[in-house]
Amino acid sequence: MPSPTISRRVRPAYPILLLLAPVLAAGCATTRPGAPADGAAPTAPAVWATADQPVSPPATVPARPAPSSARPSAPAPRAGLRHVFPVRADNVDYHPTHGAYPATDLFADCGEPFVAVTDGKVLEVSRVDRYTKRGPQGPENGGLSVSLLGDDGVRYYGSHLSVVSSGVDAGVRVRAGQQLGKVGRTGNANNVCHVHFGISPPCPGKDGWWIRRGVLWPARYLDSWRSGGNREPAAEVVAWQRKNGCPKAP
Repeated sequence: MPSPTISRRVRPAYPILLLLAPVLAAGCATTRPGAPADGAAPTAPAVWATADQPVSPPATVPARPAPSSARPSAPAPRAGLRHVFPVRADNVDYHPTHGAYPATDLFADCGEPFVAVTDGKVLEVSRVDRYTKRGPQGPENGGLSVSLLGDDGVRYYGSHLSVVSSGVDAGVRVRAGQQLGKVGRTGNANNVCHVHFGISPPCPGKDGWWIRRGVLWPARYLDSWRSGGNREPAAEVVAWQRKNGCPKAP
């Protein structure tokens, strides 16, 4: 008689795996700092450190700015710059007024140093005296001259110089007190040694001698600088330009 066949029912193993799943998952979550337990990609790279090396935050790559067709703007004017008296001499005279328009004549011996009022960049230079009484009065009146755009946004102009210093050219950076030239009597100086000194705003593309020669009365600033003060004309220059713009030739 044949042996009876014993039927055995094999139970599947997945209930055991289901019971072990939380344990396995918990164990994997600690194998890589910074990785989430559900297996998703980490939001930031892991940071590792040894006992003698502190943990540093992960480096980030700065976003690249979007391209722009706008031209770069000029540096903003600076406040609090040092200002000095424009003629370095013991005996300098000037009057608070001036004929026809705001400016000042600084009377000193020919050859005394004319210096930069503040830090800035040379704007215009004239090394040739083209003035003649038979020509138009105005454009060439200054003779030899230098104008400086200070880092405070103000233009300072000196003319009737006897010489412009070597190396003082348009675009050159200068410091407060640096010599730009010497007192003279070129141009329409009426044969009297002095420096015509003017304060004005720069007017790119619309500029001219009628602005460069001066638009503000400089005496109160000269008084301050001469006594070691630092009165700044920038606010008055800005207010003048807001009101007047860049006027055309008179």
